[in-house]
Amino acid sequence: MDRQEFCHTCNQRHDCQKAYEQLGKMEGPSVVVKVILAFLLPLAVFVVCLVVCERILAGAISSEHLRTALSFLLALLAAFACILLTRVISRSLDYDR
Repeated sequence: MDRQEFCHTCNQRHDCQKAYEQLGKMEGPSVVVKVILAFLLPLAVFVVCLVVCERILAGAISSEHLRTALSFLLALLAAFACILLTRVISRSLDYDR
C-alpha cells in the first residue's frame, strides 16, 4: 500500500501532519562536530596509526603476520585512547549536555 494511500484512509492524518510540520520547523544545535568526533576521528586515527606502525615495525620485525597483528593491536589501542580522550575533553567543555 502506498504511503499517500495509507494516509488518506487514516482518521488521524491531520494530527500526524501537524506533528511532522512542527518537527520540521524545530531548530536545534548542529550535530556535525559531534558526529565527526565520535565516528570519523577514531577511524582516521586507527588508519593512520596502522600505516605508521606497519612502516616502523617493517624494519624491526621480519615476520609479516606478527608485524600485522602488532600493528593492528597498536592501532586499536590508539583509536581507543582517542575515544577516551575525546570523551574527557567533551565532558570538560560541557559539550554533551
